[in-house]
Amino acid sequence: MILLIRKRTLLYTWLAVCMIGLSAIFLAGSRRAFTPTGAMGQGSRVQTVVIDPGHGGQDGGAVAGDGTEESRINLAISLQLEQLLRFAGVRTELTRREDVMVCDPGLETMRQRKVSDLHNRASFVNGIPNAVLLSIHQNSLPSSPVTHGAQTFWNRQEGAEALARTLQAGLNPVVNTHRAKEPKPIPDSIYLMNHVDAPAVLVECGFLSNREEAARLQQEDYQKTLAAVIAAGYLRWMAGEDRK
Repeated sequence: MILLIRKRTLLYTWLAVCMIGLSAIFLAGSRRAFTPTGAMGQGSRVQTVVIDPGHGGQDGGAVAGDGTEESRINLAISLQLEQLLRFAGVRTELTRREDVMVCDPGLETMRQRKVSDLHNRASFVNGIPNAVLLSIHQNSLPSSPVTHGAQTFWNRQEGAEALARTLQAGLNPVVNTHRAKEPKPIPDSIYLMNHVDAPAVLVECGFLSNREEAARLQQEDYQKTLAAVIAAGYLRWMAGEDRK
Protein backbone atom coordinates (compact mmCIF):
# COMPACT_ATOMS: atom_id res chain seq x y z
CA MET A 1 0.00 0.00 0.00
CA ILE A 2 2.80 2.44 0.92
CA LEU A 3 4.58 1.65 -2.35
CA LEU A 4 1.41 2.32 -4.35
CA ILE A 5 0.88 5.65 -2.59
CA ARG A 6 4.47 6.70 -3.28
CA LYS A 7 4.18 5.73 -6.95
CA ARG A 8 0.95 7.67 -7.26
CA THR A 9 2.51 10.72 -5.59
CA LEU A 10 5.49 10.62 -7.94
CA LEU A 11 3.16 10.28 -10.94
CA TYR A 12 1.11 13.31 -9.93
CA THR A 13 4.27 15.29 -9.29
CA TRP A 14 5.54 14.46 -12.77
CA LEU A 15 2.21 15.39 -14.33
CA ALA A 16 2.05 18.69 -12.44
CA VAL A 17 5.59 19.64 -13.44
CA CYS A 18 4.75 18.82 -17.07
CA MET A 19 1.75 21.13 -16.81
CA ILE A 20 4.01 23.91 -15.55
CA GLY A 21 6.47 23.43 -18.38
CA LEU A 22 3.78 23.35 -21.04
CA SER A 23 2.07 26.41 -19.60
CA ALA A 24 5.34 28.33 -19.54
CA ILE A 25 6.07 27.44 -23.17
CA PHE A 26 2.56 28.39 -24.25
CA LEU A 27 2.60 31.70 -22.45
CA ALA A 28 6.10 32.61 -23.57
CA GLY A 29 5.22 31.78 -27.16
CA SER A 30 2.16 33.96 -27.07
CA ARG A 31 4.23 36.92 -25.77
CA ARG A 32 1.52 37.57 -23.20
CA ALA A 33 3.26 35.74 -20.43
CA PHE A 34 1.55 36.48 -17.13
CA THR A 35 0.01 39.73 -18.31
CA PRO A 36 -3.51 40.01 -16.87
CA THR A 37 -6.36 40.32 -19.35
CA GLY A 38 -10.11 40.16 -19.35
CA ALA A 39 -11.77 40.44 -15.94
CA MET A 40 -8.58 41.55 -14.22
CA GLY A 41 -8.39 44.60 -16.46
CA GLN A 42 -5.02 45.84 -15.27
CA GLY A 43 -3.56 46.90 -18.60
CA SER A 44 -0.13 45.58 -19.51
CA ARG A 45 1.40 45.41 -16.06
CA VAL A 46 3.04 42.09 -15.28
CA GLN A 47 1.47 40.18 -12.42
CA THR A 48 3.45 39.35 -9.28
CA VAL A 49 2.61 36.34 -7.14
CA VAL A 50 3.20 37.11 -3.48
CA ILE A 51 3.77 33.85 -1.63
CA ASP A 52 2.99 34.10 2.07
CA PRO A 53 4.36 31.33 4.33
CA GLY A 54 1.96 31.69 7.25
CA HIS A 55 3.20 32.32 10.82
CA GLY A 56 6.94 32.17 11.59
CA GLY A 57 9.42 32.50 14.42
CA GLN A 58 7.78 32.69 17.83
CA ASP A 59 4.42 32.27 16.14
CA GLY A 60 4.70 28.66 15.08
CA GLY A 61 1.04 28.20 14.23
CA ALA A 62 -0.48 24.74 14.52
CA VAL A 63 1.68 21.98 16.00
CA ALA A 64 1.84 18.32 14.97
CA GLY A 65 1.84 15.52 17.51
CA ASP A 66 5.63 15.21 17.25
CA GLY A 67 6.09 18.90 17.98
CA THR A 68 6.70 20.06 14.40
CA GLU A 69 5.41 23.59 13.93
CA GLU A 70 3.27 24.68 11.01
CA SER A 71 5.48 27.68 10.23
CA ARG A 72 8.39 25.52 9.08
CA ILE A 73 6.25 23.40 6.78
CA ASN A 74 4.64 26.53 5.34
CA LEU A 75 8.06 27.95 4.54
CA ALA A 76 9.34 24.74 2.95
CA ILE A 77 6.34 24.49 0.61
CA SER A 78 6.50 28.21 -0.19
CA LEU A 79 10.16 28.05 -1.20
CA GLN A 80 9.42 25.10 -3.48
CA LEU A 81 6.47 27.00 -4.96
CA GLU A 82 8.66 30.02 -5.61
CA GLN A 83 11.21 27.94 -7.50
CA LEU A 84 8.57 26.36 -9.72
CA LEU A 85 6.84 29.64 -10.54
CA ARG A 86 10.12 31.37 -11.30
CA PHE A 87 11.11 28.48 -13.54
CA ALA A 88 7.87 29.12 -15.44
CA GLY A 89 8.72 32.81 -15.77
CA VAL A 90 6.46 34.20 -13.07
CA ARG A 91 7.52 37.21 -11.02
CA THR A 92 7.35 36.32 -7.31
CA GLU A 93 7.86 37.82 -3.87
CA LEU A 94 7.82 36.17 -0.44
CA THR A 95 6.62 37.76 2.78
CA ARG A 96 9.37 35.88 4.61
CA ARG A 97 12.30 33.63 3.67
CA GLU A 98 13.30 32.49 7.14
CA ASP A 99 11.53 31.12 10.20
CA VAL A 100 10.88 34.57 11.65
CA MET A 101 7.95 36.84 12.41
CA VAL A 102 7.44 39.77 10.06
CA CYS A 103 6.98 42.23 12.90
CA ASP A 104 8.51 45.51 13.96
CA PRO A 105 11.45 45.27 16.40
CA GLY A 106 11.20 46.10 20.08
CA LEU A 107 7.62 44.95 20.71
CA GLU A 108 7.11 43.54 24.19
CA THR A 109 4.12 41.21 23.99
CA MET A 110 3.27 38.36 21.68
CA ARG A 111 -0.03 39.99 20.83
CA GLN A 112 1.76 43.17 19.72
CA ARG A 113 4.14 41.13 17.59
CA LYS A 114 1.31 39.18 15.94
CA VAL A 115 -0.64 42.36 15.15
CA SER A 116 2.48 43.99 13.72
CA ASP A 117 3.27 40.86 11.71
CA LEU A 118 -0.15 40.82 10.04
CA HIS A 119 -0.14 44.56 9.38
CA ASN A 120 3.32 44.35 7.80
CA ARG A 121 2.33 41.45 5.56
CA ALA A 122 -0.77 43.28 4.37
CA SER A 123 1.23 46.46 3.70
CA PHE A 124 3.82 44.44 1.80
CA VAL A 125 1.20 42.90 -0.48
CA ASN A 126 -0.63 46.20 -1.00
CA GLY A 127 2.65 47.86 -1.96
CA ILE A 128 3.15 45.55 -4.94
CA PRO A 129 1.28 46.57 -8.11
CA ASN A 130 -0.91 43.95 -9.73
CA ALA A 131 -0.26 41.35 -7.04
CA VAL A 132 -1.90 37.99 -6.40
CA LEU A 133 -1.53 36.52 -2.92
CA LEU A 134 -1.06 32.81 -2.24
CA SER A 135 -0.96 32.24 1.52
CA ILE A 136 0.32 28.80 2.54
CA HIS A 137 -0.92 27.27 5.79
CA GLN A 138 -1.59 23.97 7.59
CA ASN A 139 -4.83 23.09 9.31
CA SER A 140 -5.52 21.43 12.65
CA LEU A 141 -8.61 19.90 14.24
CA PRO A 142 -7.55 17.98 17.37
CA SER A 143 -11.16 17.05 18.15
CA SER A 144 -11.24 14.99 14.94
CA PRO A 145 -7.82 13.41 14.33
CA VAL A 146 -9.14 11.48 11.31
CA THR A 147 -9.91 14.68 9.38
CA HIS A 148 -7.41 15.36 6.61
CA GLY A 149 -7.02 16.93 3.19
CA ALA A 150 -6.27 20.26 1.49
CA GLN A 151 -8.70 23.12 1.00
CA THR A 152 -8.62 26.61 -0.50
CA PHE A 153 -10.27 29.82 0.68
CA TRP A 154 -10.69 33.03 -1.32
CA ASN A 155 -11.07 36.70 -0.43
CA ARG A 156 -13.55 39.13 -1.95
CA GLN A 157 -11.29 40.58 -4.63
CA GLU A 158 -12.16 39.97 -8.27
CA GLY A 159 -10.61 36.80 -9.64
CA ALA A 160 -9.93 35.21 -6.24
CA GLU A 161 -12.82 32.77 -6.28
CA ALA A 162 -11.92 31.47 -9.73
CA LEU A 163 -8.31 31.01 -8.66
CA ALA A 164 -9.35 29.16 -5.49
CA ARG A 165 -11.59 26.84 -7.50
CA THR A 166 -8.82 26.12 -10.00
CA LEU A 167 -6.36 25.31 -7.21
CA GLN A 168 -8.91 23.11 -5.46
CA ALA A 169 -9.61 21.24 -8.69
CA GLY A 170 -5.92 20.37 -8.85
CA LEU A 171 -5.59 19.44 -5.18
CA ASN A 172 -8.60 17.13 -5.04
CA PRO A 173 -7.29 14.30 -7.25
CA VAL A 174 -3.81 14.49 -5.73
CA VAL A 175 -4.41 15.11 -2.03
CA ASN A 176 -8.12 14.56 -1.39
CA THR A 177 -8.40 11.15 -3.00
CA HIS A 178 -10.71 10.02 -0.19
CA ARG A 179 -13.25 12.77 -0.86
CA ALA A 180 -13.11 16.01 -2.78
CA LYS A 181 -13.26 19.26 -0.83
CA GLU A 182 -14.98 22.47 -1.90
CA PRO A 183 -13.28 25.88 -1.88
CA LYS A 184 -14.87 28.42 0.43
CA PRO A 185 -14.89 32.20 1.02
CA ILE A 186 -12.47 33.28 3.70
CA PRO A 187 -13.97 34.07 7.11
CA ASP A 188 -14.02 37.71 8.20
CA SER A 189 -11.75 36.83 11.11
CA ILE A 190 -8.70 36.21 8.88
CA TYR A 191 -7.03 39.63 8.94
CA LEU A 192 -4.49 39.34 6.13
CA MET A 193 -6.86 37.96 3.54
CA ASN A 194 -9.44 40.64 4.27
CA HIS A 195 -7.02 43.59 4.29
CA VAL A 196 -5.25 43.18 0.96
CA ASP A 197 -6.36 44.77 -2.29
CA ALA A 198 -5.15 41.83 -4.35
CA PRO A 199 -6.97 38.61 -5.24
CA ALA A 200 -5.92 36.25 -2.46
CA VAL A 201 -6.22 32.52 -1.84
CA LEU A 202 -5.32 30.77 1.38
CA VAL A 203 -4.28 27.15 0.88
CA GLU A 204 -4.64 24.85 3.87
CA CYS A 205 -2.35 22.06 2.68
CA GLY A 206 -3.33 19.47 5.27
CA PHE A 207 -4.12 18.69 8.90
CA LEU A 208 -1.28 18.47 11.42
CA SER A 209 -3.78 16.95 13.85
CA ASN A 210 -3.89 13.87 11.60
CA ARG A 211 -0.84 11.77 12.38
CA GLU A 212 -0.45 10.19 8.94
CA GLU A 213 -0.97 13.45 7.06
CA ALA A 214 1.35 15.35 9.41
CA ALA A 215 4.08 12.83 8.59
CA ARG A 216 3.54 13.29 4.84
CA LEU A 217 3.57 17.08 5.14
CA GLN A 218 7.06 16.89 6.61
CA GLN A 219 8.41 14.90 3.66
CA GLU A 220 10.26 16.92 1.03
CA ASP A 221 8.81 14.92 -1.87
CA TYR A 222 5.26 15.57 -0.68
CA GLN A 223 6.02 19.27 -0.18
CA LYS A 224 7.26 19.38 -3.77
CA THR A 225 4.06 17.68 -4.92
CA LEU A 226 1.91 20.29 -3.18
CA ALA A 227 4.01 23.12 -4.60
CA ALA A 228 3.78 21.66 -8.11
CA VAL A 229 0.00 21.31 -7.96
CA ILE A 230 -0.43 24.88 -6.66
CA ALA A 231 1.93 26.27 -9.29
CA ALA A 232 0.18 24.38 -12.09
CA GLY A 233 -3.19 25.65 -10.89
CA TYR A 234 -2.00 29.23 -10.86
CA LEU A 235 -0.60 28.92 -14.38
CA ARG A 236 -3.84 27.43 -15.64
CA TRP A 237 -5.81 30.31 -14.10
CA MET A 238 -3.36 32.89 -15.39
CA ALA A 239 -3.56 31.47 -18.90
CA GLY A 240 -7.23 32.40 -18.86
CA GLU A 241 -8.74 28.91 -18.75
CA ASP A 242 -10.60 29.49 -15.48
CA ARG A 243 -10.98 33.25 -15.20
CA LYS A 244 -14.77 33.32 -14.95
